[in-house]
Amino acid sequence: MADPMPLLQQMWDFAAANPGMLLSGLRVHLELSIAALTIAGAICIPLGVWSSRHAAGTPLVGFVTALRSIPSLAVLALMLPLLGLGFVPALVALVLLACPPLLVNTDLAYRGVDPAVKEAAVGMGMRASQVLGRIETPLALPVIITGMRTATVEVIASATLAAFIGGGGLGDLIVQGLQVDNNGELLLGAACVGLLALLAEGVLSAASRLAAAPRPTTALQLKGA
Repeated sequence: MADPMPLLQQMWDFAAANPGMLLSGLRVHLELSIAALTIAGAICIPLGVWSSRHAAGTPLVGFVTALRSIPSLAVLALMLPLLGLGFVPALVALVLLACPPLLVNTDLAYRGVDPAVKEAAVGMGMRASQVLGRIETPLALPVIITGMRTATVEVIASATLAAFIGGGGLGDLIVQGLQVDNNGELLLGAACVGLLALLAEGVLSAASRLAAAPRPTTALQLKGA
């Protein structure tokens, strides 16, 4: 087995010699990922709530689920003839990649709320908006966060491919490292992407467990509402 220490030393040496390149790539990668997830969440979470309440939601969710089979690189490549090179086409492609898990999980989360709980809330005089905000959403939140976790990891990983359409980010380090045969640069880009994905996974997993933590009984929740 090859000794990993020389590679790690090369990675460290490149990072120490090029802090500006590393910070710039990290900044763009985070901007791409956060913007894509924010836009996708603003679109797909309300759409998932709507689809869980309407018959038209079933074929919509089925169609979006089918889109998940399209490879990330294919989605990014599709943006090239449509929008050209740069940050914007990469952002649009990442939004499209983030939408399926967010929409599917939101739809599933609200469909999974026990109808008896909603009926009890209505029977105690709560309006539809109150039932949605105070009863359904807290119960649906763990599943929604799971969808956000899936989308986040996919977006962080796929944002690496944005380098192929001029989107920038940590993928530039990987591509440049391959082009000039610089293992330190290549490994630095890959390691940073991996660490970002692991960090996001850890934070959202903790948020999901917190959201799923035991709460007061439904009766007490209704009384408090």
